[in-house]
Amino acid sequence: MTRVVGIRFRTAGKIYFFDPLHFEIKRGDNVIVETARGIEFGTAVSDIREVADDKVIQPLKPVLRVATERDREQEAANKLKEKEAYKICLEKIQKHGLEMKLIDAEYTFDNNKVLFYFTADGRIDFRELVKDLAGVFKTRIELRQIGVRDETKILGGIGICGRPLCCHTHLSDFIPVSIKMAKEQNLSLNPTKISGVCGRLMCCLKHEEDTYEELNRRLPGIGDFVTTEDGLKGEVHSVNVLRQLVKVVVDKDDEKEILEYPVEELRFRRRHGKKEQMELSKEELLELERMERQDQIESQEENAEAQTGRPDRREHSDKGGSQERRERQEWDERQERPDRRERTGRDRRQDHAERQQEGRQDRGDRDKGQNRRGRYERGEGGNRRERNQERREEKTERSENRRRNDYRRRQGNQGNRPQRERSGHEWEQND
Repeated sequence: MTRVVGIRFRTAGKIYFFDPLHFEIKRGDNVIVETARGIEFGTAVSDIREVADDKVIQPLKPVLRVATERDREQEAANKLKEKEAYKICLEKIQKHGLEMKLIDAEYTFDNNKVLFYFTADGRIDFRELVKDLAGVFKTRIELRQIGVRDETKILGGIGICGRPLCCHTHLSDFIPVSIKMAKEQNLSLNPTKISGVCGRLMCCLKHEEDTYEELNRRLPGIGDFVTTEDGLKGEVHSVNVLRQLVKVVVDKDDEKEILEYPVEELRFRRRHGKKEQMELSKEELLELERMERQDQIESQEENAEAQTGRPDRREHSDKGGSQERRERQEWDERQERPDRRERTGRDRRQDHAERQQEGRQDRGDRDKGQNRRGRYERGEGGNRRERNQERREEKTERSENRRRNDYRRRQGNQGNRPQRERSGHEWEQND
């Protein structure tokens, strides 16, 4: 188990764990902590507690100190400076004519960096903008491109329910939302009615999903045939999910009537796999699928970041480098592509020339081999074979002489006995 304290840096922002050290920190206290981008001013959202080691990404950053009155004054001064920085950046964007929407400006607690959040349809080359901003603020500048959901989370607003947006008030993480949730709650599948201010499926569809799944599991489907306690049989006309009431079309006195029964008074067999027919146009279906696909992509990215232990790229993190540096690298790569294609073409031509040269050498070697075979066939190679045979015989004779000398030397070392000359036949037998 590890002692941690949960710290949040903005309203409804993501919660990060820090090492409390020896400080006594309670919920709601302001603290100064060290993060990946520098010194930050945060708020404790929980008391010091112990969590499992596998839920903590080691090593934990420490809490530097509990915020003092001077720290709170500096944080308030930073908030005022952020408003001025927002206006200056907005003017610079209009001056350069960039197609980007500035969302927010943020200072780090130690004024070591200024972050600007913006949205855009595609990639933006803001290198000149960064230079101008660095000349004005005399500090590090970082521009981050965010999505429409993050834009709504930062700016806030009022939903169609008349209440402040969930993502701006209490949702720290974006919840994956699908069209199936709207179907489960018997809501209209009109994209304009189930999409939020950000243009994506409303996050509140997830709030009551579990409850509706449990209640719908007890109810028959529309069109199913049921039997009541008084022996009447009929077809389900409609259901009230929250009250657990079912309206049934029954034959009574040769007339059709619609009667309402509690689900406990009905006997039925559920038709598994039955799908409700929705009368939607092709454009509406495509729009729903597009929104659901966007939500899935965003949720997969957030899950991947959480599994790798990296902080959210939209919340107080550097991720190994500034956004401006990454944008600059991608821009340079796009500019270098024509040169890369030209170099590749030259390399291909050079390889082709080398292959042709190798082919000429192979053909020359084949011609030499054919000429050599021709000379042997004409008898010109006979003298060479004779000379080779003579060399082999001379080599064999030298080897025999060497063995004889070695044998005589060994015999002479054994008592210096007199040596007797052997005939050639005897030498061959001993050898």
